[in-house]
Amino acid sequence: MLGATSLAGLTLAGCATTAPVPKPTPQATPAIPPEYLAMYGPIPSERFPIPAAQIELIDPIYWRQEVTNTTGEAPGTVVVDTPNRFLFWTLQDGRAMRYGVGIGREGFAWGGRGHIAYGKEWPTWTPPSEMIDRQPELEPYRHGMEPGLENPLGPRALYIHQGSQDTLYRLHGNMDARSIGQAVSSGCVRLLFQDVIDLYDRVTWGAPIVVIQ
Repeated sequence: MLGATSLAGLTLAGCATTAPVPKPTPQATPAIPPEYLAMYGPIPSERFPIPAAQIELIDPIYWRQEVTNTTGEAPGTVVVDTPNRFLFWTLQDGRAMRYGVGIGREGFAWGGRGHIAYGKEWPTWTPPSEMIDRQPELEPYRHGMEPGLENPLGPRALYIHQGSQDTLYRLHGNMDARSIGQAVSSGCVRLLFQDVIDLYDRVTWGAPIVVIQ
């Protein structure tokens, strides 16, 4: 089930939303516990001050929480459970930190085993030429989009390699809370800004990653 996917065609991945995000069904909003309001509150100390995340738009199951490690992977591993829209960072003593994610829509998803080659704070986003061909409005960013709150990679990005080859698959930030739990991006895994910063601070470069499809 986890056989490494061929890198052919992965140049299609560009880490940007290219499909409309479904609007949440109107319903009564439960009170948000204060610990989560603090967890997803504003981060004014960042290079570009980050506003509070709109976690009221997300099913609480996708809020960051420590859980039992059910992945079967050793501590220090990133596991992306694509069907269930979860990302796990495995801890010691049978525990894991679980994050809700948005994933690549069908046709753009990657799966298999690799490693986190490195990460960047407030990275530049450069869409692949194939994405620009599909979306000509991205032409101004052919040579890169400057970091900022509107940059599709957000405040942090983690870059996934298989061996020495870049998969063009990323774990990165996303300001749109409505995309968490959805399959809307061009291949990459998105986390809320607060969550990707938390993950970035935990992961060591070279850590293994498993993406389950």
